[in-house]
Amino acid sequence: MNTPQALLIEDSPESVVIVRAVLEHEGYDVIAVSDGRHGVAAARATKVELVVLDIGLPDTDGFDVCRQLRLFTDAYIIMLTGHDSETDKVVGLEMGADDYITKPFSPRELSARVKALRRRPRAEVSEGARSFGPLSIDLAAREVALDGAALELTKIEFDLLDLFTSVPGQTVTRRIVLERVWGRDWFGDDHVIDVHVGNLRRKLGDDSRDIKMIRTVRGVGYRFVALES
Repeated sequence: MNTPQALLIEDSPESVVIVRAVLEHEGYDVIAVSDGRHGVAAARATKVELVVLDIGLPDTDGFDVCRQLRLFTDAYIIMLTGHDSETDKVVGLEMGADDYITKPFSPRELSARVKALRRRPRAEVSEGARSFGPLSIDLAAREVALDGAALELTKIEFDLLDLFTSVPGQTVTRRIVLERVWGRDWFGDDHVIDVHVGNLRRKLGDDSRDIKMIRTVRGVGYRFVALES
């Protein structure tokens, strides 16, 4: 059985020591680099399961690195931020991060978050395809097209769309969304749902004033409305 790989992109020697020790204790082989350019290159060269990514890097910000990573990898991404700012957290999630931790953090907290992510189920989708007017979803290939044009969805966005379109016209509660997409062991706040649903809506062309596909059922959850051809 191959040892899972983790990538640490962090320029602080102190943080590298702490994070490396936690990840190795969790059973990872750890690749550590100190800037974004080498981080992206390392992720391309090695199939990593987890990326721990600092926002403040010497050559670029972690948000841009996260965006680049999401173009080619479904690895779990935990972002490290030195600011307890909601803006940093929201932007990180919008770029495709799975979780975030504010510095300083304890090794126990990082370990717990890594464990929670690893218990989160990967998408379980049925073979085949779904079609709703201009929207087509290839479940096996995990590809989505709108009016014939391919959409670049993150793993979480695809999982959300798969869940919503599996029961068109029915309301999916926020609790079910968290359990199915993030897993029962997720202990972060459910604001992550709003961020990722908002990103998915924009890619589907849903205008905030005229939402056509993914409707919010206030206080309950979301409902996918199938479009006509």
